[in-house]
Amino acid sequence: MGKATGFLEYPRRENPFRDARARLMDYADLHTAQPAEERACQASRCMNCGVPFCQSAFGCPLHNLIPEWNDLLCRGLERQALSRLLETAPFPEFTGHVCPALCEKACNLAEDGVTNRDNELYLVEKGFEMGWIQPEPPAKRTGKRVAVVGSGPSGLAAAALLNRLGHQVTVFERADRPGGLLMYGIPNMKLPKQLVERRVRLMEEEGVRFCLNTEAGPEVLREYDAAVLCGGARKPRALAVENMDAAGVFFAVDFLTKTTRALLAGRDCDLARGRHVLVVGGGDTGNDCVGTVLRQGCASVTQIEMMPCPPSARLPGNPWPEWPRTLRTDYGQLEAQAVQGGDPRVYETTVRRIVTEEGRITAAETVRLRRTPEGKMEPVPGSEQLLPCDLMLIAAGFVGCDEATAKSFSLDADARGRLMPPDLSHALGGNLFSAGDMRTGQSLVVRALADGRAAALEIDRFLS
Repeated sequence: MGKATGFLEYPRRENPFRDARARLMDYADLHTAQPAEERACQASRCMNCGVPFCQSAFGCPLHNLIPEWNDLLCRGLERQALSRLLETAPFPEFTGHVCPALCEKACNLAEDGVTNRDNELYLVEKGFEMGWIQPEPPAKRTGKRVAVVGSGPSGLAAAALLNRLGHQVTVFERADRPGGLLMYGIPNMKLPKQLVERRVRLMEEEGVRFCLNTEAGPEVLREYDAAVLCGGARKPRALAVENMDAAGVFFAVDFLTKTTRALLAGRDCDLARGRHVLVVGGGDTGNDCVGTVLRQGCASVTQIEMMPCPPSARLPGNPWPEWPRTLRTDYGQLEAQAVQGGDPRVYETTVRRIVTEEGRITAAETVRLRRTPEGKMEPVPGSEQLLPCDLMLIAAGFVGCDEATAKSFSLDADARGRLMPPDLSHALGGNLFSAGDMRTGQSLVVRALADGRAAALEIDRFLS
């Protein structure tokens, strides 16, 4: 490495958050970038490990060449570092913003791991700034036509690699803009939409064709040599309560989509303004909802999670280099603390009843839960509480792919709602394939990227 003792000399420094109250005034990027000198120092903390766990099954699903490009970045060889990064990472500008950085937790420095996510974001943005990233259409075409259905992370990754391999790629997207989850499922402050639009323009210049507002059924795909379904795990998990159809009750992605559409159209989005909001679900999407409603000027926000509060430190059954199942406080909860004076999260709690008036939600009755000896969660008698609530956002996860898509192709999803072939490949039969969350079930953006690339290679072998 450029500085073998860097991890001893420099403390870990992530890109800092902007002030919580200041960033609540806009939807701009949450973080402030650091200068090149700081990035070089952070890259020098990479230890030149004999076994780089950051690249293992516990670390990066893309198996990025992390020690190599950290070494080059440390030595000021930024263009070469970017080149090594792009060998495996299709869209570092996306993962540099939204990846939970499995590689950092699997680092031999453990909880003090190298800031790989910030480093890769610096490299890719430097590449665009300096003009190092330019369209690279294939020198030769194979004459094969491939359809990609869905333009989320897996669809874009599959399309980019298939195009680079020389196939003529058309991406079909049912929405009015490409990007899928990247465009409409992740808020602007977490992933600026101009980054998605910039990447799509680059792919178009490389020869990828995008067809928007289009449902690609079997009849549309009949003229293609191969097709890959990348429609994601779109079916949200509902609550087992009445009045789910009441006005003011939204699934989280629907709410985030409405917000993003308004912002892209130059309009204020005030769905939550002056309202008491209850977010059901403690994951990343729930946190995104908390941050979004605070920007819209909600009266209050509470986030409930049915599982117990995670421990503050690793338990014996969760050793390094596994992902630490510990308590994390993300940007939305930090912003809620700044505004409301406390953490918005309430654990071991669920919704028991939605109270309505003239078809609109006015309150939510919650109940505490406890774990039975069999490991199930059951209500605690007498723990019911009525919360004022005129906006409920359900972020309880997803239960599989869109049923209409599977039905249109005469495909049977498994018990988890996945189009996962029995042999665990991507091949669904004939010239049809699946990739991403539609195949694996709900997962991370970085895993969807890796699965899209794996599907592209499988399709290329099929076409050859």
